[in-house]
Amino acid sequence: MPHSQPDRAHPAAPASSPGARLRELLGAGGLITAPGVYDGLGAALVARTGFGAAYLTGAGVAVGGFGLPDIGLLTATEMAERARIVVTALGGVPLIADADTGYGAPLNAVRTVREYERAGVAAIQLEDQAFPKKCGHLPDKELVPTAEFETKLGAALDARTDPDLVIIARTDARGPLGMAEAINRANRYARAGADVIFVEAPQSIEEIERIAAEVTDVPLLINMVQGGLTPDTAPAELAALGYRIAIHPGALLGPTVLAGFESLVRLGGTLPTDLSPGPQGLFELVGLREWSAVGERHRARPGG
Repeated sequence: MPHSQPDRAHPAAPASSPGARLRELLGAGGLITAPGVYDGLGAALVARTGFGAAYLTGAGVAVGGFGLPDIGLLTATEMAERARIVVTALGGVPLIADADTGYGAPLNAVRTVREYERAGVAAIQLEDQAFPKKCGHLPDKELVPTAEFETKLGAALDARTDPDLVIIARTDARGPLGMAEAINRANRYARAGADVIFVEAPQSIEEIERIAAEVTDVPLLINMVQGGLTPDTAPAELAALGYRIAIHPGALLGPTVLAGFESLVRLGGTLPTDLSPGPQGLFELVGLREWSAVGERHRARPGG
């Protein structure tokens, strides 16, 4: 039976806490559209244009904030500090924050929750990839066992000091293990107490519909990645299926990259011609191939 409260007692949270404001939006019905932000300017733009929530995108912070690909190179400290900057620029707009795998074991996830909560986020997203993780729309992802993630999820739920802080459980099982296992994990994470469920990277409208039909009694989040594996789906259609949150991580980052290229070409620069399509090409701009080569060079070999 899903629960939205930690097992141990916590002090009552102020009615105006970020988590409480996000829960009010969830309770109002309809679809919450959360554009991806990764810096203060983007957060200010989202606040000024009337959105009810924003999404701190780990990929955006890696690429736009540090010039790095989204392959688990950032630390919890770097992400929590970026969350503080973004929360300040957003004013009262609730921030849904990507926290990757919690940056380690359950113990690390506890500290991550505490630091993100101090930063003022409304929701924390944790995923069941092995560390170091990869962008959900890249190939060759590795997962931890379901029970191991459930333990981490329980630690995160227990770590909240604000019982209204929303904990989002994301599964990346669709790619490596298939849709049936992704749905199985999603339902297990809901029973373990996650407030919102996020099945990453469905690859067709039929899969989007199946998730909505088979993961019930818990709010659903969907990720709309430009050029990614999931087909772009209209907000009205997502709302009709029952999805409650749609995040758009590349809403600002993608146009910023394109505008940057256009400006630099006008100054005499030349466009790179060897980039892959989609998110992989974006990460190649900031060293994906070079970092992958480093990882392969230092990868532990069986029996070594």
